Amino acid sequence: MTVIDPDTQSGWAAEADEEEDDAEDMPLSMRLSIADTLTLGNATCGFMAVYFTTTGILIPHLTGSEETGMARHSAATAVILMLCAAVFDLFDGLVARKLRSSPMGAELDNLSDLISFGLAPAYFVLVYGMVADDAHQRVSALAAVVVLLAVVLRLARFSCVTLKDGMFQGMPSPFGALTVVSIVLLELPFVPTLLAIVGVAWLMVSRVEYPKPRGVLAVAMLSWIVAAMGLLAAWAFDAPGGQLLLQTGCALQVVTGAVIPLFATARRVNTFRDNRREARAAQHS
Repeated sequence: MTVIDPDTQSGWAAEADEEEDDAEDMPLSMRLSIADTLTLGNATCGFMAVYFTTTGILIPHLTGSEETGMARHSAATAVILMLCAAVFDLFDGLVARKLRSSPMGAELDNLSDLISFGLAPAYFVLVYGMVADDAHQRVSALAAVVVLLAVVLRLARFSCVTLKDGMFQGMPSPFGALTVVSIVLLELPFVPTLLAIVGVAWLMVSRVEYPKPRGVLAVAMLSWIVAAMGLLAAWAFDAPGGQLLLQTGCALQVVTGAVIPLFATARRVNTFRDNRREARAAQHS
């Protein structure tokens, strides 16, 4: 026969209640989830991308050192860090859906995305305008501001607008940031570069639908990011054909960003036509 001590049992219950109360009273900053930690990794990568863009590209240019222009190693490192930020952004959403996120999760994600996919690529465009031979600094600064504001508006709208499951409205900010950087790395003439950057900013605030990276699409996106890192490394270390490989990868990124809206528009037109046909068939019947 089991003997239960009422005093002891009540003491255990009181201690358990106290532990639960302590957990509830614990500040949110002390209860970061695994997903939140990944989100902070995203923000860290974005900040370090700004750091390498400054120390490896901008400062050597301003001081007149031998390493001028878009220094390969620093530019590659900055872009690889943005790619790492995209990986963190991809996995924090997956982990949050599988496990949990703290009450701060959504806010942390938006703030981290603003750093990694708003500030970092906009700053990259700004520095490009300062170091490229055929660029105009003030016009490039304006383009950088346009990119930054587009990401701010994109993230703000994402927090306020409810969309159907599995779709984004407007180009996702990680995809937009990588497309902007790819345009710069293509080293096209200044005017086409500027127009393409502004076009990407417009796509981010547009109503064009983009699929969310889930399932097979998430695996494809992760594979593309890993391949892009390899292309950047080959370019940075001046491997044979590295320049051509990088430009091919950047061109694919830009073409993909341009083609997806075309598919989305075609799908909308087809849906509209199907609805009209169904409506006419219903009227005749």
